[in-house]
Amino acid sequence: MSEQSTQQEQPGIVESVQTLKRSIDNPLIRWVLKKVSGKCSKDGRNRLRVALELFTGQRSNACFTCSHIISPVVSRIIVKSASAFGVSRERIKERFSNPYWMTGLVSVVEGISKFGVRTPFVPGGPFLVVWDYTYKCNLRCVHCYADAGKSGVRELTSEEALRVVDELADCNVATIAFSGGEPLIRKDLFRVLEVARDYGIFTAIATNGTLLTRETVRKLKELGVGYVQISLDGATAETHDKIRGIPGVFNKTIQGIKNCVAEDFFVEVAATGTKVNYKEFPSIIKLCKELGVKWFMHFNFIPTGRGRYIVENDLTPQEREELLTMLWSEMRGENGENGYPVLSTAPQYARVAIQRESQDEHVIPTHFYNMTLPGKLKSLSTFVGGCGAGRSYCALRADGTIEPCVFFPHKVGNIRTESFKEIWDNSPVFWELRDREKLKGGCGKCEYKYVCGGCRARAYNYFGDLNAPDPGCIYNLKEWNKLVSSVK
Repeated sequence: MSEQSTQQEQPGIVESVQTLKRSIDNPLIRWVLKKVSGKCSKDGRNRLRVALELFTGQRSNACFTCSHIISPVVSRIIVKSASAFGVSRERIKERFSNPYWMTGLVSVVEGISKFGVRTPFVPGGPFLVVWDYTYKCNLRCVHCYADAGKSGVRELTSEEALRVVDELADCNVATIAFSGGEPLIRKDLFRVLEVARDYGIFTAIATNGTLLTRETVRKLKELGVGYVQISLDGATAETHDKIRGIPGVFNKTIQGIKNCVAEDFFVEVAATGTKVNYKEFPSIIKLCKELGVKWFMHFNFIPTGRGRYIVENDLTPQEREELLTMLWSEMRGENGENGYPVLSTAPQYARVAIQRESQDEHVIPTHFYNMTLPGKLKSLSTFVGGCGAGRSYCALRADGTIEPCVFFPHKVGNIRTESFKEIWDNSPVFWELRDREKLKGGCGKCEYKYVCGGCRARAYNYFGDLNAPDPGCIYNLKEWNKLVSSVK
């Protein structure tokens, strides 16, 4: 996409934002929403959710306050927001009839009431919490961000874990992804998953796949787990086992994938891209297709945890650009085959997509979903906003520590002793990450800073500054070259 075409699209984005601000980002509407937020004693649910259920037709009646005061205000917000981005009322109703999307919508409306219409957008509670449920692990991966297997960590007890789910549900967290370590090692995970399901929270498991027996897979399905993300860092045993640190695990991981597919589970395979394996990604994707895997996820390597000691294996900006372009080609079927769902945690992936897409339809990647945005709806990409650390998601460590991202070791609080809602609403670190005007260097000047924003975890781990330019981006090549020179 040329610079001229990008500039021509900016008025549409500005117009959409201004429409939203004029329509719904005013003190009266926000005051009403704040006053009526919370649980309705008569209807037994969050008042905003009751109002949204009335709007989408999932509920036919409610108390006077919910139906005659809150519902009209919420309906106005939804209709005006949809209109600003060219989305019909019918499409909104259809999409948000899904209970998980509904939870996300409640968080969006709460975000408007608490924080206003911001760019990028800040929801009332994180759309996603990645929870390192345990640091026990049966592998020894060379790039493990959690440095799993370490001793001396006082992990949350079963009782504390159940209380955490209660608290996250109260904050309208839409999705919890259980990671680690290897989360399946802790047997109380199943009880926690059951409680999360009963709250209507979408759950996912990030696992190395070696413990996924047919029996375990069936149990996870019964507990409502939405999908399983299985790590596969090579298309061959030689590559995968080298990275995973234990000989013979490749076959066990492949069998775990097969067990999930056989049970008709939604499987996403994830691979962390380094110099060791990124050239192998087309072969990994081909293997995923053969195995019946639904999605492929590229994880952006960040030098943290055990990964600090293999920093020399990080991709150069040119190599990362090559990888992301290849992944997008796979996604769009430019290799002559049918397109295949490919996601990435690298925020530059959204910029690559915009530069390569046609004007009438765009697929805008996020950390956990690729959105198809036809026409004017592409303006939403600035609200999704690329890197979501501390803005649309956060990390919860095994000991209760809260951080912006699993790759971002900056403690902002601990759920054992502090309110999760208070941390989400008021953390100075989170608010620093939510303000793209504070970005420095190339990221601060970049025309894509509201779509991408650079990887804040990469900036922090390389420079110790969460607003520093992302040295992994092709637009910050000078910063990368300075880093390389300083090491020599």
